[in-house]
Amino acid sequence: MLMILSLSLSLLLHLHLPLLCSFLCSSLFFPLLLHLSQNPTRPMHAPGYCSFYEECGRNPSVESPLIEPIIPCLNYSPARPLQGAHYAKLIQVCPMLDQGVGKTKACCSVNQLNSLQKSLQLSKAVLNRCPSCADNFAHVHCINTCHPDQSQVLWTNTFAEAAFQSCKNVRIPATGGYAIATMCGRYGSALCTAQRWYDFQGDSSNGLAPLKVEFNLVPEGQAAPPGIVVYSGRALGCNENTTTGGQACSCQDCKESCPALPPLPEPAKPFAVGQLDGVLVICIIVFSCLSAVFLGFLIFKFKRQHSKRKDSEKGGHKKDRNGNTVSEAHPIIDPKDISCTDRNSLATQEFLGSFFRAWGTMMAENPVKVLLACLVVVLVFAIGLYKIELTTDPVQLWSSPTSRARREKDFHDQHFDPFFRTNQLILTAPQRPGHMYDSLVFGMQNFSGILSKDLIEQVLELQQRIQAIEFFSEDLQRNVSLKDVCFAPLNPSNPSITDCAVNSLPQYFQNSVENLDAKANMTQLGVTKEVDWRDHFIYCVNSPLSFKDITALGMSCMADYGGPVFPFLAVGGYKGQDFTQAEALIVTFSLNNYPRGDPKFKVVLEWEQRFLDIIQAYKIDPQVNFTFAYMAERSLEDEINRTTAEDIPIFMISYAVIFLYIALALGDYSSCKRILVSESEAVPDQGGLILVVGCSVLASMGFYAWIGIPSSLVILQVVPFLVLAVGADNIFILVLEYQRDTRQVGESRQKQIGRVLGNVAPSMLLCSLSESICFFMGALSTMPAVRSFALYAALAVLMDFMLQMTAFVALLSLDVRRQDASRCEVACCVTVSTPRSTKPNQGILLPFMKKFYAPVLLHPVTRIVVMVVFMFMFCSCIFLMFHVKVGLDQELSMPTNSYMLEYFKYLYKYLEVGVPTYFVTTKGFNFTSVTGMNAVCSSVGCDPFSLTQKIQYATEFPDRSYLAIPASSWVDDFIDWLNPGSKCCRLYTSGPNKNKFCPASETQDICRRKCILFPPLDGVLRPTVAQFDRYLPDFLNNRPDLQCPKGGLGAYDKAVVRDANGEIIATRFMAYHTTVTNSQEFTASLKRARELALNITKTMRQIPGTSPDFEVFPYTVTYVFYEQYLTIVSEGLFNISLCLLPTFVVCCILLGLDLRSGLLNLLTIVMITVDTVGVMTLWGIDFNAVSLINLVTAVGISVEFVSHLTRSFALSVRPTHVERAKEATANMGSAVLAGVAMTNLPGIVVLAFAKAQLIQIFFFRLNLVITLLGLVHGLIFLPVLLSFFGPGVNKAVLLQLQTKKAIEMEEYNSKMHDNMGYVEDHDNTNHTHTSWQADTTTEREQEPDAIKTKL
Repeated sequence: MLMILSLSLSLLLHLHLPLLCSFLCSSLFFPLLLHLSQNPTRPMHAPGYCSFYEECGRNPSVESPLIEPIIPCLNYSPARPLQGAHYAKLIQVCPMLDQGVGKTKACCSVNQLNSLQKSLQLSKAVLNRCPSCADNFAHVHCINTCHPDQSQVLWTNTFAEAAFQSCKNVRIPATGGYAIATMCGRYGSALCTAQRWYDFQGDSSNGLAPLKVEFNLVPEGQAAPPGIVVYSGRALGCNENTTTGGQACSCQDCKESCPALPPLPEPAKPFAVGQLDGVLVICIIVFSCLSAVFLGFLIFKFKRQHSKRKDSEKGGHKKDRNGNTVSEAHPIIDPKDISCTDRNSLATQEFLGSFFRAWGTMMAENPVKVLLACLVVVLVFAIGLYKIELTTDPVQLWSSPTSRARREKDFHDQHFDPFFRTNQLILTAPQRPGHMYDSLVFGMQNFSGILSKDLIEQVLELQQRIQAIEFFSEDLQRNVSLKDVCFAPLNPSNPSITDCAVNSLPQYFQNSVENLDAKANMTQLGVTKEVDWRDHFIYCVNSPLSFKDITALGMSCMADYGGPVFPFLAVGGYKGQDFTQAEALIVTFSLNNYPRGDPKFKVVLEWEQRFLDIIQAYKIDPQVNFTFAYMAERSLEDEINRTTAEDIPIFMISYAVIFLYIALALGDYSSCKRILVSESEAVPDQGGLILVVGCSVLASMGFYAWIGIPSSLVILQVVPFLVLAVGADNIFILVLEYQRDTRQVGESRQKQIGRVLGNVAPSMLLCSLSESICFFMGALSTMPAVRSFALYAALAVLMDFMLQMTAFVALLSLDVRRQDASRCEVACCVTVSTPRSTKPNQGILLPFMKKFYAPVLLHPVTRIVVMVVFMFMFCSCIFLMFHVKVGLDQELSMPTNSYMLEYFKYLYKYLEVGVPTYFVTTKGFNFTSVTGMNAVCSSVGCDPFSLTQKIQYATEFPDRSYLAIPASSWVDDFIDWLNPGSKCCRLYTSGPNKNKFCPASETQDICRRKCILFPPLDGVLRPTVAQFDRYLPDFLNNRPDLQCPKGGLGAYDKAVVRDANGEIIATRFMAYHTTVTNSQEFTASLKRARELALNITKTMRQIPGTSPDFEVFPYTVTYVFYEQYLTIVSEGLFNISLCLLPTFVVCCILLGLDLRSGLLNLLTIVMITVDTVGVMTLWGIDFNAVSLINLVTAVGISVEFVSHLTRSFALSVRPTHVERAKEATANMGSAVLAGVAMTNLPGIVVLAFAKAQLIQIFFFRLNLVITLLGLVHGLIFLPVLLSFFGPGVNKAVLLQLQTKKAIEMEEYNSKMHDNMGYVEDHDNTNHTHTSWQADTTTEREQEPDAIKTKL
């Protein structure tokens, strides 16, 4: 009957079962054993003589017996010959004494045989599943009661040990424990021996034996006392058939019957090469190869350049047609030499530039109309917010509705009740000293400080205060108390407070202070001492199923609700069986669970809140002597929601810091007199940024609310941050380009804005489109949280770009008008007299990047060092990536100041059991057939590889299977319940209920008929289909009691689900996991349980008549959370790969099918992602759904760090790769540093102060890593990479510049010819023509695609 917290309380079906076993054993001593402590008046130890005969009434010396203590009459007389009904009764009860008709004698009367039969009926309810054990058990009592040489018979150690061995492994299906544990008193199954087994049966203090009996077993070979004969009978082995034809016991009850199992395969060893990690070796090889290839490339390049230099020196300088020297940097381009890629690239850039130039001009000329149109569109989308649904249920967030675990959970919850709700306290008293106790019964015992009577009384007082919770429910319109929501296993229909399942140490005393204070004098072995609560406690933790302890107190160990309290539910922090040295007391309230739409769901939430209120008030009480941890079922969700609300200010501060940085970074004041006017666009840009980001997020959330896609707290926290990072970058680039631009002669401000937008918008489009498609691809994830985040982020980024191209351009146009009018930013009606400066400002960062950073970075030595360092870092992070931990421990979801963190600490330290798991069967299996029952059960006659037997095999290897306790089996207990050898299944033979089920509590007079009349000779009972269908409902609703411990109410009444036709459509069999403490172990336990269930499914599908879609699957409440970690690595790779694909495709398309630029862009983003995962390993950041969301975001943010600079390099026409890299680094690198990195970093640093560990780890740490790695790859590695492997200069652009320059020169020559004459004109033309390459840079500075960002 093991239970974990309250979740396992369904096992309470057999609450009385084990003690009944004790009762059965002891009650068989109605005919007392031969060696009675009383002195006989006429001792007669002779063959054929009896010591007792007939029954003589009740023993008055036995106090508080659980059964009537009827004792036999002392009667030294010859054994009686048996005839007729007397002889028939002997054959029925004790067939091993039959010597034939007319030859059989016995020392028992018919009354004694009837009593013995009743006692054996009770024992058979437990032991009949193993016929040889039941036969050995009956053998002992038949010999003691009826043997014709009763006065002489003495038992040997050999027989007793053999009988004990045959019974010691017999299971109780409902609990997964051993039946022997209920027959050995304080020793339990672990310490039980043959002598202790017999001693407990003869101990009258247990309320079962009619008087004290001492077993003096004769060792093998030792001579018996005079006149005494050692019994020569042999006890059967559990793997032997009985003399009456009973089959050998099953493997679950008898290890000797187990088939030889193949050895388990060795666990897969980590990949290794010799003694080294295999991945490490591969990474070293890869790094060595890359370094060698790079070195070869450098050597080849050096030789090639050296060869070109020599050829140039030999051939001299090339001349143009006019005889002038032509530079080799940009030779004259022949149109035939231009590739298709170059033409496509130029055409793409011209198209995008002209389109955005016209678009920007139109937006700038109609700012008010544009803003109104944007407002209308945003409002239309945002109105959907009234329908927004915020998902907080972790199951709905992290488990796909179509996932296997979710489908299995839905199936389980549809057919069975949801898991119970747990409300628990774990109390310790570390400063309280322990004490020694010299127990009369148990000897010297060391009691820990927590096991003090005054502390137990305080726990009881607190428990009763909680049990007294009562409040008025608005939903039910009545007062509500614990009984309205508690789990009451033995009275579910109309429970009282005492029917509620509350597990605690005071329950050993039935929550009674009077019982706790009880004391009594007790004499043992001539020594009299006082016994008290400590003796009762020691007995109960070792024999929790007892209805009466063996001390003079005579109290029950059962809880007031009728069930047992196992020691791991009452105390914790002990080692082995040293329960008295426990360091913690545990109190658990178990409540029913309800669907969220059920009115009682709100009621149970309110009760749990009252529970928390009492505990929290108790915790701050200065009079309390405990340090303790606590939780309610609602605590996890409450704490997550609380920390979300508390961390909102942190996010607001983060945004404020970002906005402050933007205002300062974009500051550009031409003079102190115009400081109020500000030509920086700081306030408008900041306001525009807030407007654009806010509107894009609202529009995205409103749109998805319209179409019914729920949002989550992750979306509310991350998406605005992401959009702000992307939006700030693009706005930085646009504003800085405008600040550095000089308005051309005759150009209006609106056209200047359009021209500037035409320069930078293609780069903005490249990044925004890549990111948006990246997130849309990420929405293919099966995880709801990842999918919804990707959808919201994708649309928000797209809306952000569209609003940048419309609303922000309009706001910029309005602000330009204000500046031209010399009006102040805030007080726009106020003007200043100082005119606006027309000189562009380069700021500080651009000159620094151009003069210092880029030259140092692209120095020949630096370039080589950078490549080697980044290749080493990449290979190292690949190695680290293979060692990243997968999972998310539940403590990380809690804020740093949460009381749940203390609870988790106590839980892992003090609790001794694992979570229960159900093996659930679906529709399509015939349980009513003999083969069907044999394929499921584990008792005699069952398939050695049945469902429950395979689970038993798995428990033999707990370190591999993560299963500790075999599954309970309603099929086994149903078969035992039907056995006519027990008293469980009877029918009324008279009265209004004639032929209906009669419970065992009814008298024999009115229930004389058994459900199944005759037991099978081979001991393998299987009901017919009609019997199965008729009696199964009676079994499921039969409350277990002393007379019939096999009743199914409380454990199996909800474990079997039948449809209207009586067909079984779902069942479950409960087992227990070993103790697991982290997500890796939870995931492994799920994987192993599924492997076992699949094996069982395949076997059961081979049974004739089984549906091909029949399935057995494991289910526990945690599986739905940890299933994702079985596939998250492959799914994460798939999602990230999908996100990387558009970054390559979009880059190639928008750069005119420039595959090399696309590949280098992709390579850098891949390196950023891989390095991020590597650093996650070093910084203790696990890989899970939250980090996957951040990695998807990392791909999007990496686009910002990489794509702008890649495009700038690809469109540059500087003569060498190094010069182009310098130009791109200086111009675009400064914008990336100011607009992406420095925008993100201040806000990220603020997140370090959040209380939520999830935010600290997965948002602060991970986003900091992503930003820093993106920065160093974008501004260090990528420029160097491009300088080595970047695409060549676009010849189509060079031809365009060449043609343009030629046209300009012709126009210039024509004018000079008209004014100065032909000769002078001819000279000027030659000079200008040969120097067009030198003017390329100047001309290039005016090209729309040269984005020179200066700060």
